[in-house]
Amino acid sequence: MTERAQLNSDIVHALHLYSGHAQQIGDRFAALHHLGATDLQALMLILEAERAGHPLTPGTLGAELSFSSGAVTGLIDRLEAGGHVYRDRDPADRRKVLLRYAEPAAAMARSFFAPIARRAEGVLDQFTEPELRTVHRFLAAMSTAMREHRDELRTGAAR
Repeated sequence: MTERAQLNSDIVHALHLYSGHAQQIGDRFAALHHLGATDLQALMLILEAERAGHPLTPGTLGAELSFSSGAVTGLIDRLEAGGHVYRDRDPADRRKVLLRYAEPAAAMARSFFAPIARRAEGVLDQFTEPELRTVHRFLAAMSTAMREHRDELRTGAAR
């Protein structure tokens, strides 16, 4: 095996380990707060969309999860009843409903994930800014590749 091939293999292996550990941490958070796997996935999508400045609509959430409109309504109702999210009207188009992460739930998540955030900061502090830009570019590209493959699997186009 060439040095490049070994490095590629090591990186993919590290991503698998990271993904597995992250899944276990997420599963623990979900169990502590009586959330199902899909509930947690929906919350993560809602949080990330808000973070990016583009809150999700119920339709967009349903498309991301491959849920029917009835199933996504039930999911949102459940998350709203649990105090995790709330529905908000889009100020630019009052007919549009936006999904927002409720502050009590956000505070609960911040509390749970604070230790891993501190550990992540410690790891990030070990890298220079140019290295971090490379890492960011790599992770963004890998996320895009994974999303594309996920979408192909949904449509049956992947082989």
